[in-house]
Amino acid sequence: MKIASSALAACAGLLLAACAGLLLAAAVCAAPGAASAEPAPASAKAADADPAARIAWWRQARFGMFIHWGLYAIPGRGEWVQWNEQIPTGEYAKLADRFKPARFDADAWAQVAKAAGMKYMVFTSRHHDGFAMFDDGANPFSSTKTAAHRDFVADYVKAARRAGMGVGLYYSPLDWRYPGFFFPDLQRDSAEAMRAQYHRQVEELLSNYGKIDVLWFDGGETDWLNFSGDWKGAEWQKRAPGKHYAGGFDWQHDKVHTMLRRLQPDIVINGRADMQEDFHSREGDGALGDYDDQHPWELCTTIAGAWGYQPDMRPKPLKHYIQLLANVAGRDGNLLLNVGPDPDGRIDAAQADRLREIGAWLGKHGDSIYGTRGGPFLPGAWGASTRRGNTIYVHVLAWPGDKLALPAIPAKVVRASVLGGGAAHVEQTARGIEISVPAAARDDMDTVVALQLDSAAASIAPVR
Repeated sequence: MKIASSALAACAGLLLAACAGLLLAAAVCAAPGAASAEPAPASAKAADADPAARIAWWRQARFGMFIHWGLYAIPGRGEWVQWNEQIPTGEYAKLADRFKPARFDADAWAQVAKAAGMKYMVFTSRHHDGFAMFDDGANPFSSTKTAAHRDFVADYVKAARRAGMGVGLYYSPLDWRYPGFFFPDLQRDSAEAMRAQYHRQVEELLSNYGKIDVLWFDGGETDWLNFSGDWKGAEWQKRAPGKHYAGGFDWQHDKVHTMLRRLQPDIVINGRADMQEDFHSREGDGALGDYDDQHPWELCTTIAGAWGYQPDMRPKPLKHYIQLLANVAGRDGNLLLNVGPDPDGRIDAAQADRLREIGAWLGKHGDSIYGTRGGPFLPGAWGASTRRGNTIYVHVLAWPGDKLALPAIPAKVVRASVLGGGAAHVEQTARGIEISVPAAARDDMDTVVALQLDSAAASIAPVR
């Protein structure tokens, strides 16, 4: 995931000292063969011409599982442990000799996701440390060529499909083993070898595992080169807002985009690789942001701790996740909630239990989340709203008093009820709508009031 500000502050001095070892690793691990840039066939062009149709299933799903798992699970200090602790590439690579997960069960992951009410999954096929969790041919730094001798992407894809989940893969074009990421102009051969790996591996992932529904890029933006900074003599300086990488290296993302549309015309992609995105990524609870029903977007965040495994990281109370899900859906976005399995491949029991509790809530209130769009009442301190068909679902997360006052809408409320059981009283005038629910029928996490209208809720412009 994205780099922490503390790591940015430290990177300049550390990079120069690490460069020699990185050069050797790049030479050993690089492989030739960037994907060809042949023109997309008519079917791919047609799919790309209608992004709304391509992403329709994803918008209806609303809720998915993110899985960060790799060598970094062994030290258990998060997926950025190699960079944060400046572990030499040779030392870090030795973790592959110990990565033999005895309890790995992709079907168990998929069943937890299903029990949580999630509709799609995204698995880290390769993170910034460069370790491929799939069969990457002769590449020695992969799960099939080291102690595990297993293609984890293949196992995951099969399990997700068996569970009826949308299948997503996370992929990072950058690789900490290549000095060319940090010095794309000075170390041009290394940067181009990293690019060749990126093109080759994306082609493998989209060719060898059947239909892939989501490709989730991370760290592939050109402005990420040099960790969003530039070298001025021996000093690294973060680029000022609005300033971009101006060197000569090019990821050639256009070739990858042409290739992925040829291989998987219906795949949806995020925007972290400088190519036309199907959805935008917001990262972390603090990035919830504003209502946006014009550009599909997704909030990704962790259930506890870092993205990669950390022992004894307890999940937050159920209320936190229910309100987060309501706030995301009410802003017209998706929620991708991350788990980091342990070195043996197990999802933490307490985290799995919390996910099942979310699923139990969705079993009663899912109509207010799945297949909805945000609005028409814009989010406020009181909560948020979603809509589908002739129904508006008002998610009251904090009652301002005995009644909740909402603005007027050009439709008549013909019936009101509380999802999960209970009555709601509604008074509608030309000035607005007032909703009241008896204390016994209120839910401290989220009182969902369904307002059935005499016309389509989708036709109502957002109001505050």
